[in-house]
Amino acid sequence: MPLVPQQHLLPDVLSRLDRLTNWERKPRGEMRVGLEPMLDLMQRLGNPHQSFRAIHVAGTKGKGSVCALVAAALLRAGWRVGRYASPHVDHVNERISVLGEEVGDDRLAEALEKVLDSYEAAKREATPGEDATWFDVITAAGFVVFRDAGLDWAVVEVGLGGRLDSSNVVFGEVAILTNIELEHTEILGTTREAIASEKVGILKPGATLATTLPATDAAGRVLQQRADELGCRVLRTDVAEDVTIADKNAALVGLVLDHLGQQGECARGGAETGAPIGAWLLDQTVRESARLPGRMEQFAFTLPSVSTTARRVVPMVMDGAHVPFNIEAVLRDIRRSSDISGQCVAIVALASDKDAEGFLTVLSRYVAYAVFTEASGSGRSHPTDELATLATSMGMACEAEPDPRKALDRAAVKVSEDGGWILVTGSLYLVGALRGVVLKGAD
Repeated sequence: MPLVPQQHLLPDVLSRLDRLTNWERKPRGEMRVGLEPMLDLMQRLGNPHQSFRAIHVAGTKGKGSVCALVAAALLRAGWRVGRYASPHVDHVNERISVLGEEVGDDRLAEALEKVLDSYEAAKREATPGEDATWFDVITAAGFVVFRDAGLDWAVVEVGLGGRLDSSNVVFGEVAILTNIELEHTEILGTTREAIASEKVGILKPGATLATTLPATDAAGRVLQQRADELGCRVLRTDVAEDVTIADKNAALVGLVLDHLGQQGECARGGAETGAPIGAWLLDQTVRESARLPGRMEQFAFTLPSVSTTARRVVPMVMDGAHVPFNIEAVLRDIRRSSDISGQCVAIVALASDKDAEGFLTVLSRYVAYAVFTEASGSGRSHPTDELATLATSMGMACEAEPDPRKALDRAAVKVSEDGGWILVTGSLYLVGALRGVVLKGAD
């Protein structure tokens, strides 16, 4: 009788995965960070992280968009490319992409089973892999997928920090540091310099560092000092401070692509075969293909109405910005947009470890009304009543509604009464909770 292929059902494997500690969904004050469990898993799996060339991306904000842009450009140049990202917005497959497409259920389930079997073996043998977390396992599965797909390059996004992040088992030929601001201070440190020291931990001897931070910046000096210690070259963007987020990301990625071209990397397909890789790859098609859910994502939202003839469409923007400098940049860029005008009604959720006061200080300068809610998927939500109290003390008109779907309804009522547009922000988990509703027309 012919052999029956083994079935790998993703829901069953994810149920097995979800038994592990998931620090993305728990308070992080007691978070365990370290590479020993990941290194144990890698060895047990045949070191899949050494099967591809890597570009490693860290930073406070913009990591995901920069990764997507690098991957899209290399794919356009004819290379076999994968991308590893976190967190996901709608479903876990988003974290692992191969040749520009999300990993399929069967391939992901198979990779996760291999990693979980290695984890179980580590538990039996009491080796460091027995302490692997949810993020360790999903990261390891990504590397298994990339190896089995025979990829040339992987663009790998850091989950948290850098030095001790699960992804830091890879050797990034280019280490990209997008920017550095205060975040995860209970883990990474309470100053930009301390955080920079953790994030630049992805830089290794023989690699090149690319960053937006000048050497005169406090955090930039930390990056330069570490690069000097390792003998690494540093590439820096030179763009105006007030350029858009998208243009700042493109400048950084263009710098990296030009560097690769100067190192002898060439396009492998089409009319450009043999041409050095460079910023020329970042045409409009590549930039459009690199757009990610929940990052300056715009919708035409139909306001619910009892009368179908009276239904009205208003602009909605979803962006997971959760630190003050980033929401400032997001709102500044939206204000420049020619197709969004009027008062902003914001639906906001913040994790308990975020700088709520700083975030709301920025928000209060742009937003006419806020509905504070909770992103239950994170497990670390800042209580809505506390956010509303803080916002009220700043003179912001607002209300609290813990249920995200009801918060959307409240924002819709406000916009239908006063006009304007809707912003969903503060958390990618909130974006994930509402994005599907909006895509279905909020029926």
